[in-house]
Amino acid sequence: MAYELPTLPYDYTALEPHISKSTLEFHHDKHHAAYVSKFNDAVKGTDLESQPIEAAIKALAGNAEKAGTFNNAAQAWNHTFYWNSMKPNGGGMPTGELAKKIEADFGSFEKFAEAFKTAGATQFGSGWAWLVLDGDTLRVTKTLNADNPLTNNQVPLLTMDVWEHAYYLDYQNKRPDYIETFLSKLVNWDFAVQNLAAA
Repeated sequence: MAYELPTLPYDYTALEPHISKSTLEFHHDKHHAAYVSKFNDAVKGTDLESQPIEAAIKALAGNAEKAGTFNNAAQAWNHTFYWNSMKPNGGGMPTGELAKKIEADFGSFEKFAEAFKTAGATQFGSGWAWLVLDGDTLRVTKTLNADNPLTNNQVPLLTMDVWEHAYYLDYQNKRPDYIETFLSKLVNWDFAVQNLAAA
């Protein structure tokens, strides 16, 4: 079964003025769609075609000969996860068990936010910043290009895309402004709570 490009969980204008309709159309309909298409083409007729995409990502990780297929699989998955990591009128602070765990594992929400902003800002070139559950502990990580926490046996709770195509039309080279806006106006804590509960 082919992996399908999911529709956005909100309208193309729903994240304005923080992320524009133009960015979402370009990012989802062109970039994300291309990763999905290339992944499906690469695994057609192979054992991976019938596997969940998460299984394909884990099977392909570290295989230099299959690096292109891994990149497209991981990027297809990462983007779907990213769309769900944002919501209209998002941002602010988490609540409930996640809020308590962030307080316990980072010392405070402010310390988590600082670590997350730093991960996004210091990811050289293209990549992702993540909030993950690593064993029993919440951590902030960053990954290069297409890589993601699934390959490190971590449970992703939330991600922020720091490839330039995620923000350049709206923020140009001001990645820190995009990161600040992501946390204060866009982040979908409900999604992170669901992922923690399911872990």
